[in-house]
Amino acid sequence: MARKRNAPSTNKTPASTDPVPAPPPKPKRKTQRGASSMPDPNTELLADAIRKIGRLCEILTENPSLTAQAAPTVEPAAEPAATSPSRPAGPLANAVPLATFKMNVVDLTPDEQLEVINVAQSLLERVYVHLPLKKAMHAIDPIRRLIILKQRFRELTTRGFHDEMIRIFHSLRDLHTNYILPESYQGQTAFLPFRIEPYFEDGSTASRYVVSALVSDFVAPPNFGIGTEVTHWNGIPLVRAVELNAEREAGSNLDAQLARGLESLTVRPMGYTAPPDEEWVEIGYIANGQPASHRFVWQVFLPPPPLTGAVLGEAPFALASVIGVDARTEAIRRAQKTLFHHEAIESARVVGHATGAARQLAARRGIQGASLVEHLAGPTDVSLMPDVFYFRTVPGLQGPLGYIRITTFMVEDADEFVAEFVRIARLLPQTGLIIDVRGNGGGNILAGERLLQVLTPHRIEPARLQFINTQTILDLAKTSNPEMQLTRWGTSIELGMETGDIYSQGLPIDPTDACNLVGQQYQGPVVLIVDALCYSTTDIFAAGFQDHQIGKVLGVHRHTGAGGANVWDLPLLNRLLPNDFPMLPKGVSLRVAIRRTTRVKERAGLPVEDVGVIPDVPPHRMTLDDVLHDNRDLIAAAAKLLEESKVRSLHGDFVPGQQGTLQITASNVTRVDVYNENGQPLGSSAVHNDTATVSLWTIPTGAGRLQLRGFDQDELVVVGWVSL
Repeated sequence: MARKRNAPSTNKTPASTDPVPAPPPKPKRKTQRGASSMPDPNTELLADAIRKIGRLCEILTENPSLTAQAAPTVEPAAEPAATSPSRPAGPLANAVPLATFKMNVVDLTPDEQLEVINVAQSLLERVYVHLPLKKAMHAIDPIRRLIILKQRFRELTTRGFHDEMIRIFHSLRDLHTNYILPESYQGQTAFLPFRIEPYFEDGSTASRYVVSALVSDFVAPPNFGIGTEVTHWNGIPLVRAVELNAEREAGSNLDAQLARGLESLTVRPMGYTAPPDEEWVEIGYIANGQPASHRFVWQVFLPPPPLTGAVLGEAPFALASVIGVDARTEAIRRAQKTLFHHEAIESARVVGHATGAARQLAARRGIQGASLVEHLAGPTDVSLMPDVFYFRTVPGLQGPLGYIRITTFMVEDADEFVAEFVRIARLLPQTGLIIDVRGNGGGNILAGERLLQVLTPHRIEPARLQFINTQTILDLAKTSNPEMQLTRWGTSIELGMETGDIYSQGLPIDPTDACNLVGQQYQGPVVLIVDALCYSTTDIFAAGFQDHQIGKVLGVHRHTGAGGANVWDLPLLNRLLPNDFPMLPKGVSLRVAIRRTTRVKERAGLPVEDVGVIPDVPPHRMTLDDVLHDNRDLIAAAAKLLEESKVRSLHGDFVPGQQGTLQITASNVTRVDVYNENGQPLGSSAVHNDTATVSLWTIPTGAGRLQLRGFDQDELVVVGWVSL
């Protein structure tokens, strides 16, 4: 039955409980971006459009202290500020109260619930890679719980059924493996119009909480704004409220559970979690040194899809099989960006439309991947992928440093992702780089694996992935689409079923050569910042960063999120084995971790799942300055770690008129060797006073590049390149 739509509402007061219309139907994602009339991607129009919004993206996306100017802390006005063509409507303009949303939900019948239980049981029994680990480590039996639910589900309300399914899947403590509610819930996000973040005072181990962002068109109550300390949640001290909410979350460790418990207090993507029980929340806070409180109504809205990243559920076939993402964290990231950085979203839309036209033109010319980034000739102050990267120069102890925030790995083209990172890194100081992946729920595993090579002179060994040995997995390996290359695991799965081994042989999801085609492009020291919300591909990336000793890992928690797997959804499994995994009614779906990852080098064979990456130094406790002033103390801590490493560089060029002679400049290098792309040695020289001259033994011909390998004594420390 079609869902009934009411007339548009004129009620804009956030705290109102009067009925207003349900959100519009979920928009379909357009397959083309921008107009195709743009004559050439390198015109001044494209460059100007992106440059003009560069500074705005920087300010609004990563500097909450500056957005405080837009956060009222005085008596509320009667209406939010009027919108105009120059001031787009904010998120509240398209939001409805939770109570109204619930009235329009089309939910499951009892017979449809039974279908869901049967497919969920089949999925966990036959393909879920972590089932033996989870049963042993967390003392659970999800299969038995599904069997019991099958006997009792008709006694439950529809909400009771969803709650029990969510509890069963949450008991796995695996954010890859999800029960996804019917289509009426999918994409819809329940939210309160503010964001809360924790901080610690000097010497204290107890966290305190402040408002760090407000929805752009929210009219705040008196003395409630950015920097306001929040103390209570429905009469419960906030510290305890976070703990109670964390018990309902699926984090693999305590830090992850608490981080998600706090996050979901104010933002809940309802495709992955049931709607809030309460329709409004009473928030206690400190105003002018005195306790105060205010009632906030839960609102529901539909965040727009990203313009420069991939969307779950719409990925091409080959990409769908190499995804490693916590879908819930990705949904929250998108929702928070829309809610709290609405102007930046609109600016990113300009970039998306401009580059969309350029991308269409490039596609017609057969240009893609790394070549596309070069072809687009991006500006120097904003990323061509604004939903993925944010960058700036930050102060260091001995000079400026580079800072790159990677908000998601959810991209369609891994090579384009790597090329854009390289382009950005070259724009920043070469004396040290901070890479910040906090809150990154993952995405394309190939993007994470291929990025590592640009940060180290050493050859990358990609993570190993294993299936669980079952007949269904063997059928997948034998019958799957050739693009997925699953037959490589087939022999070991068959042997494992015969010998009783639990897991298949561990093989890389991406060929090793594909992870080393680009080579080192940033030569300075690097620090990686992580937190407990890092998950999946981000866990894999952080593990590879640590395993290859690229640099120090600095955390704000004791572990990353600990999600080490490749995740497939029901639609993908249905395409491969339709008789085994039928599609479910009303858009209900399931996602499952199907291949687990293990680490390499000195930690070879160790799992990432439920363990994660432990930072190399004690955790940095976020300060009030961090929360309100753009991570000031966190960046200072990262800068201190960079100061402990030598800054190395290695560059070369042919001496004019002497095709076989290279002039080398270097720092903190004692010897340089020269090789061609096939690994053939062409020359070597000691480095004196940071210079060297290398006479090549063989004069290279044709196109390509030469590799310069710089050594400090006998240790390879830096790699450079010379184009032929």
